[in-house]
Amino acid sequence: MDKPNYFLMNPFEKFFYKTGKAIKRFPGAFVHFFVAIGLGIGRFFKGIAGGIKNYFVNFAKGNAATKGSYVVMGLGHAVRGQVAKGLVYLLIEISFVLYMVMFGAPYLGKFFYGFFSKGTVGITETHDFWNDDLGIYEKVVGDNSFKIILYGILTIFMIIFFLAIYLRSLKESRELEEMAKDGKRAVTFRKEAAQLMDTKFHITLLSLPMLGLFVFTVVPLVTMIIIAFTNYDASTEVPQHLFRWVGFENFGAIFGENSTLNGTFLRVLGWTLIWAFFATFSNYFGGMIVALLINKKGIKFKKLFRTVFVMTIAVPQFVSLMIVSKMLTAGDSMEMSGILTQLLYKIFGFQLKFGINITHTRIAIILVNMWIGIPYSMLICSGILMNIPADLYESARIDGAGPVKTFMKITLPYMLFVTGPYLITTFIGNINNFNVIYLLSGGGPGDLLKYSDGAKGTDLLITWLYKLSLGTDRNYKLASVIGILVFIISATFSLMVYNRSSAVKKEDQFQ
Repeated sequence: MDKPNYFLMNPFEKFFYKTGKAIKRFPGAFVHFFVAIGLGIGRFFKGIAGGIKNYFVNFAKGNAATKGSYVVMGLGHAVRGQVAKGLVYLLIEISFVLYMVMFGAPYLGKFFYGFFSKGTVGITETHDFWNDDLGIYEKVVGDNSFKIILYGILTIFMIIFFLAIYLRSLKESRELEEMAKDGKRAVTFRKEAAQLMDTKFHITLLSLPMLGLFVFTVVPLVTMIIIAFTNYDASTEVPQHLFRWVGFENFGAIFGENSTLNGTFLRVLGWTLIWAFFATFSNYFGGMIVALLINKKGIKFKKLFRTVFVMTIAVPQFVSLMIVSKMLTAGDSMEMSGILTQLLYKIFGFQLKFGINITHTRIAIILVNMWIGIPYSMLICSGILMNIPADLYESARIDGAGPVKTFMKITLPYMLFVTGPYLITTFIGNINNFNVIYLLSGGGPGDLLKYSDGAKGTDLLITWLYKLSLGTDRNYKLASVIGILVFIISATFSLMVYNRSSAVKKEDQFQ
């Protein structure tokens, strides 16, 4: 379709036209995304190769103090007047060596022993040992495989961080040597420390959040990825038993040709995406419509309406969901059903089979989610609507634009421009929305015999993961695989959509 015809379309035709174009562009964008990742990985290894080259070149060109820094960190700094900084680097080196000798190296050795041998992670299991001298059995505590994995990962990160600091110290030593040749004085340690509260204050502020990100996000994520390549479940829980590396066997359990879980995964993934779509956009547009109605000229008691919606947010979501779940319950008889189910039957003659019929349950969950989610969207949209220039609406009215055209041409584009990142995070949040599903339906309905894999009719990937982790089998290995897949889906979607959104491409303007 050529461009002139596009301008003759009505708003809904334009919407479907743009949606079709977006769907057609998606495969190319998907491929482009992973090509960009591949190029980024290539640049990463190219940078490593360049760093290795510079490492040896600087050693060859450096004087005795610089070369000595390759063995004793901070030597070049101390020789050239930065004694305090040189001592800090030396202390870091000594601490790292002691850590590796006394703690890190033993765990790292066992970690890689199991990995490369495809055997057990650890050396011995807990067992009873007969003591001839005492004439009794003594319990010998074996290796704790989970600690080996966790501390092995931490040790690898410690090595990476140390290498970064080590290379940084060598670069600084070389720069100090060049400054000395030019007759320049090195910056004192006191002045560098003072800069952390002045020109480099951003480093001071970001240090603690970055440490928290590493401890509470990166380490658990990497640990989950590692567990996906082991046979860790209830039968191999530590410290009584060891678990072993199994390679890609757990992924084959889902994607293999003879897999019994392949259909389950696709079914749960399909419902997860459907749920995330409706949960996101129903709340978004519902909140926008409510905000437009409240902000409309002539509407009285605006503050009262906003206060009522704020009060609904103040009620703990846990309480609301648990109460609504009881109100929607479908009992053996209508008298034993929840009050909302009874009202629907008495007023409309419709018998809601919440918790029994999968379709009824899914629709009810989406509607309840609108009830608890629209107030949040309404408050966000209200703040944005108040900031849309009134001149735009006045000009549109003078040009003869009606309410629908004004909404499609002014309100909606402005809202999408400002709330684009919010929509993306909300969609990803709904993919991982554990509370609504688990507290309302528990993932049901579903017969345990029919759904022996643990995933029932309204389970999302995240609730299925939870059941696998805390069920009787405690299938951590399969739960980790699902966690990895959820991460890949969420990260791929959010990065692709965010980088193509107008909020990024036109962040300094609004058109």
